[in-house]
Amino acid sequence: MEKLTFYAVSAPEKLDRIGEYLAKRLSHDVVRHRYGYVVIAMEALDQLLMACHSQSIKPFVESFLHMVAKLLESREPDLQVLGTNSFVKFANIEEDTPSYHRRYDFFVSQFSAMCHSTHEDPETRTRIRVAGIRGLQGVVRKTVNDELQAIIWEPQHMDKLVPSMLFNMQDSEDLDRAVHPSTPLVAGQDGEENPSTLAETCFRELLGRAAYGNMNNAVRPVLVHLDHHHLWEPNEFAVSCFRIIMYSIQAQHSHHVIQQVLNHLDTHNKDTPRVRAGIVQVLLETVAIAAKGSVGPTVLEVFNTLLKHLRISVDLELGDGSRRNSAASVSSGRSRESEERVVQNAIIQTIGFFGGNLPDYQRAEVMMFIMGKVPVYGTPCHTLDTVKIGHQGTKRIQTMLLSSLIMVTSGFKSKSMVAALPPSFLDPLFSISLMEDAELRQLVLEILHNIIDRHDNRAKLRGIRIIPNVAALKIKREKISKQDVAFMKKHGQQLYRHIYLGCKEEDNVHKNFELLFTTLAILTIELANEDVIVDLIRLAVALQEMTLANEENLPMFNRCGVMALVAAYLNFLSQMIANPPFCQHVSKVIELRTLMAPYLLPEHVFRDKCPLPETLEKDEQPLYFQSADMAECLAVPGYNVEKLSLPYVPQVTDEDRLTRRKSFVDTMSLQVDILSNSLPDKSQLAEEITFETLKKAIDTTGLEEQERERRRQVMEKFQKAPFEELAAHCESKANMLHDRLAQIFELTIRPPPQPVRSGVAVRGSHAASVGARLRDEVSRPLRLLTGAKPRKRRQASGRRHHQHKFTLLLAVALGFS
Repeated sequence: MEKLTFYAVSAPEKLDRIGEYLAKRLSHDVVRHRYGYVVIAMEALDQLLMACHSQSIKPFVESFLHMVAKLLESREPDLQVLGTNSFVKFANIEEDTPSYHRRYDFFVSQFSAMCHSTHEDPETRTRIRVAGIRGLQGVVRKTVNDELQAIIWEPQHMDKLVPSMLFNMQDSEDLDRAVHPSTPLVAGQDGEENPSTLAETCFRELLGRAAYGNMNNAVRPVLVHLDHHHLWEPNEFAVSCFRIIMYSIQAQHSHHVIQQVLNHLDTHNKDTPRVRAGIVQVLLETVAIAAKGSVGPTVLEVFNTLLKHLRISVDLELGDGSRRNSAASVSSGRSRESEERVVQNAIIQTIGFFGGNLPDYQRAEVMMFIMGKVPVYGTPCHTLDTVKIGHQGTKRIQTMLLSSLIMVTSGFKSKSMVAALPPSFLDPLFSISLMEDAELRQLVLEILHNIIDRHDNRAKLRGIRIIPNVAALKIKREKISKQDVAFMKKHGQQLYRHIYLGCKEEDNVHKNFELLFTTLAILTIELANEDVIVDLIRLAVALQEMTLANEENLPMFNRCGVMALVAAYLNFLSQMIANPPFCQHVSKVIELRTLMAPYLLPEHVFRDKCPLPETLEKDEQPLYFQSADMAECLAVPGYNVEKLSLPYVPQVTDEDRLTRRKSFVDTMSLQVDILSNSLPDKSQLAEEITFETLKKAIDTTGLEEQERERRRQVMEKFQKAPFEELAAHCESKANMLHDRLAQIFELTIRPPPQPVRSGVAVRGSHAASVGARLRDEVSRPLRLLTGAKPRKRRQASGRRHHQHKFTLLLAVALGFS
């Protein structure tokens, strides 16, 4: 062998003839079953291959591969193993120049067949499978780095190579080994005899070498293999495979895998719920790993596909329920329903987990996207047709989408509420909060908590109770920013109104009151300045008054629950603003309630079998919080105590329960606060402007001075009066103004009637003069009111007519404002 090697190295041009001779001898020995000579010939070929690396080795390699193929074709396991070992040695050689004509199609097919060996002897079967896996590993190493061998990634080869590895990985008896998925398994002495371990190592190596354009061809055979072997139920092996895939590929290729799984889910939309749930759980594992890296443009596509399958699941569940006729169909329908719930829960978990791991800027987009999918009564829903699924299906989808929103918003930290709660998100969310379903209202409040609570204070406020020492909670807070101040000025009244209306619902339970208390407390911590604190106190007093008046005929439990909510919140607020007189007033009321009316405190009313009173007496004022006393306590700089005396009365319309479209008053978040002493005298408001009134104004002396004083009063009123008062005043006069304008326009625009003398009509010139005198009589007092100078006679009559109408409209509008 030494002489042969020296000769081959000294005369490399003789290598092709040496290879042909050894191949001829080996072929004869294989046919004659002289396996000793076969081993000698293969050892000679191996040593010559390892020793000679010159350009002339190409023909020799062809002879070598031809002999390896001869060994692999034989039925003897020893010869197959021998040929595989020789091929692995060849695969580890790095060639200086690529080969343009060499193909490995036969070796891929043969090694894949060896991976599926069904030999009777277990030890022999294991040896053949290990040899097949090592052979495939050699093919991968020899081809993936050679651009001219990219053909290995084509489907006809990957459809053989990938299932062969998965078949051996699936056959392992130790799938749940406690090794981190991202750590590749190195086959040692035991691993070399373990097909599963070696196959996993080869599979990782293959995926790690996959380029951008080859990823789909590598993943598709995995999905096909899982389908053919029914491995989606149970899906432990499927989850294990995709963990290996996601940790082995390059991070920038993750969205390819997600896309493949999504498309596969679409193709199985009519399969059994267990299969669909298995695919969704695999998708959950996939996006959980991909969310930590780059997921590309598939973020919204993931959510769109999942929401589509959520709707499909609801359709299937409710459709089966509507077609039940017999007892057997009832039992099968219930099992189907429970299985569909498994699919729905898996989808919700995937949505929430994926959204929760996204960066904040992407999470905000996802929140808007999901909110746009939530069906709201009275609005066109382009993505979810709620007509076919009915009320029950609509509620189911609303509940599931809001649950996923809770998971997406968990841990969301936004620097400003303006960006976190835009109107396009806030309006539909509040529309859902007004629905007559306690569970939906709870979900909405939890979503608000996740967004508003930026310092994680919720856990410290859990449970509605009278907190004896708020300072001991060590609540984290920061000074409210200018952006948040602007947010509360724009949307504060909307928040207060929905809290107020949420307290009036008859189906409220203990959890609803807990969440409402937490909402008020978080608003105080995160978004409260002096003006917001005054508004929140007004809101609390309004809730107390609403409970005492009981115009909604609420049950006694709800009335006492609202009273307990007000007590718990005012106790918290008084300690947060650190106002000793305010704290003393609140503590005094709570002490009296403890002695005389414990059912008005949260520790008692929300306890099981708490005795409730038959009525709540308004006369027992010491048991209730008084606005005057609280205003006196807050008579310090910074607090608008005068505003505290105005009662909070929200503007409520039926539109709030039906649609997201807001009326003018609702959009402006107006409050109508009507006080008898803040409005002018009724005689002034009800004064009618008629022709006689205007004619009388001509003879009035000092009209200009009076008008100037009236204008000053009007300006002062609009500058200093509360906005609620102005809104109520304008709204009450809107109809009257419309009627008066109609009457005056009729007088000025309609041509005057033609008088009749002795049965003969007055001619046109006389009628025109009558109309001109009438317009002059009307316009003169209006000029006095507005300070307008008389126009010259040479102006065109049309222009004078239009100016006259404008002056009249302006004067009337100013008079009524």
